[in-house]
Amino acid sequence: MHPRIFSDAPLAPDSNVVLTGTGAAHISKVLRLRQGDAITIFDGSGMEYAGQIDAITRHDVSVAIGAGCSPQTESPLGVRLLQGICRGQRMDLLIQKSTELGIRSIYPVACERSVVRLDSARAQKKVDHWRQVAVSACEQSGRVQVPDIGTPAKFDPAIAALGGASGSRLLLDPTAEHGIDATMDREAGVTLLIGPEGGLTPGERKIAHAAGFQSVRLGPRILRTETAPLAALSILQYLHGDLG
Repeated sequence: MHPRIFSDAPLAPDSNVVLTGTGAAHISKVLRLRQGDAITIFDGSGMEYAGQIDAITRHDVSVAIGAGCSPQTESPLGVRLLQGICRGQRMDLLIQKSTELGIRSIYPVACERSVVRLDSARAQKKVDHWRQVAVSACEQSGRVQVPDIGTPAKFDPAIAALGGASGSRLLLDPTAEHGIDATMDREAGVTLLIGPEGGLTPGERKIAHAAGFQSVRLGPRILRTETAPLAALSILQYLHGDLG
């Protein structure tokens, strides 16, 4: 199985692409590949291509692109995650593992109890970092579409931005009476809302319920903010996606 590499530049069969930055460094310094080595390369379009390294310099890597295919590794279930921003490694972990489990998009939300506070400059750096975490998870897991990572937003605007979007809306709440419904409409997708380390406030829950979110629980134990989305995604992918 050949190493998988993401390309920011669009790809086409029987062409060449020059990789720079993280992709080039990963090939030359981490994987220590050489001219003539084979790789698999993808650009987030849903296709992946056979590639062969033409040349490696200090700053870039040239790759010859061969035939393409669609490996069918994307889940048929579209899941959007609204995640209360949590501390560094916890956020990295949930983005990495959510990507492996097939998440479509992740929107970091600044909640009242969020410990992490980001100004605009730090927010953009975080988004760039989180996207690279997702890219690396796609390379490892065989995915060909990189989840969208939204710009951090405050709670009220994040909920309002959903508008009349279709699909189920689930608020993970350890005090809820019911679990995830096995009869939801897979085609319409689902939006998950999860609070930060301290959870959502009563006011935030009220806003979410008014926007159509249904409170659900994941069993009798209280899960950490980085564990809850992974458990919920696993259940949803088993019931309505492609796990199992």
